[in-house]
Amino acid sequence: MEKSSSRKRESWGSRFGFIMAAAGSAVGLGNIWRFPYLTGENGGGAFIFIYLIFVIVIGLSIMLAEFTLGRRTKLAAAGAYKNMDKRWTFAGVLGVLSSFMIMGFYPVVGGWATAYIFKSFTGLLSNPAAIGDAFGAFISNPIEPVIWMVIYLATNILIVVKGVASGIEKAGKILMPVLLVLMILIGLRSVTLEGAGAGLKFMFMPDWSKVQGSTFLAALGQAFFSLSLGMGAMITYGSYLDKKENLPSSALTVTILDTSVAILAGIAIIPALFAFGMEPNQGPGLVFIVLPQLFAQLGGIGVIFSAIFFIALMIAALTSSVSLLEVVVAYLMDQKGMARKKAVSLAGGSMIITSLLSSLSMGVMSGFTVLGVGVFDFFDILTDKIFLAIGGMLICIFIGWFVKKEDIKNELTNGGATKFALFDVWYNIVKYIIPIAIAFVAVFGILSIPFKGLMLFGLAVIVVLAIFSKKL
Repeated sequence: MEKSSSRKRESWGSRFGFIMAAAGSAVGLGNIWRFPYLTGENGGGAFIFIYLIFVIVIGLSIMLAEFTLGRRTKLAAAGAYKNMDKRWTFAGVLGVLSSFMIMGFYPVVGGWATAYIFKSFTGLLSNPAAIGDAFGAFISNPIEPVIWMVIYLATNILIVVKGVASGIEKAGKILMPVLLVLMILIGLRSVTLEGAGAGLKFMFMPDWSKVQGSTFLAALGQAFFSLSLGMGAMITYGSYLDKKENLPSSALTVTILDTSVAILAGIAIIPALFAFGMEPNQGPGLVFIVLPQLFAQLGGIGVIFSAIFFIALMIAALTSSVSLLEVVVAYLMDQKGMARKKAVSLAGGSMIITSLLSSLSMGVMSGFTVLGVGVFDFFDILTDKIFLAIGGMLICIFIGWFVKKEDIKNELTNGGATKFALFDVWYNIVKYIIPIAIAFVAVFGILSIPFKGLMLFGLAVIVVLAIFSKKL
């Protein structure tokens, strides 16, 4: 019996609140920070096409599987697997570990975004040529980015400690609509710039010559990272759902909202880059170096658009990191019997330490490496390239091969009260296609990227978790 059985399960206050919270979890740095630069690095339209295929076939299917598992068991990631089959507890623990490790670097970038809201008004754009050096000096500073990281993480803690309905749901209902409005405003300005058409062509006219093995892995990783899959977030959010909720409709709505924001971010950024003769393949520095240079060229109004953009980026990051923190908190509550405040304090305190190490790895600790990479990259690569994809593959294998088909159908159709005409199609995709597709793409992609030692370490962690699954 789970330790949480004596505690009344929290729940969402409304369907709209759940959709906003789940969409907020999905919409994050993956949409606004990572999607545009990955699109630029991987040939534009070709990458977007592959990404959309992964989102539709794999992402949507796994999200529905995670909602189903969470609601059926009324437990978060680890407890959901453990409740149905103790041998599979490791798959849930992997999700919790993934969320914890992502929160080892996510608050750092969230802190950068928060800082740049204020920097937009305090001279950031006054010398465009110095923006790149200013960003390098900022992230390598041992004090300033840490302060912003702590402020950002403290905001997460304040939201999550209030609980599901009063904290996470209320924040999502306010922040998500604001984010959508801000991104539409920036997108409208971007596409009306002279020369923006070349950027739209880059985004929507595929160049297949740019596609290689790493492109597929990047697209798959982006789909998982963007939709918050494989990290226990959607299982945890699903566990707070009412039994009357239409799961297929909810999963589709969240996926559409998330993908729309990603495309909006691309439209807001890439056409503007082409309009000002800038290259889209600028890597992670695109948002914090190239875009401020672009905003500087807009004149006086550039300060306003810069502030609006970084507010949107901070909001997107916040709605996602809240869900990541909740995954770890829910694990401590469900499996360790902790009260919410104690669980939030323990999880949040631990994340301050890991985020501090990630932040310092950009400067004073840059010479310290783990398996050949800095602390920030260690957390990023391990989760993005291994844990999330394998976590998604594991839930498909579990749902398809270790849970009765009738039980899954009963949960998805609310005992037959809700129709899901594509159930058999979805079930076969989850059972057969997705595990094979993920395995193929993962192997194909891993062979084309460096850090083989880190990859082997990640796989070893999963094997160890599986061996000791019953003791977790």
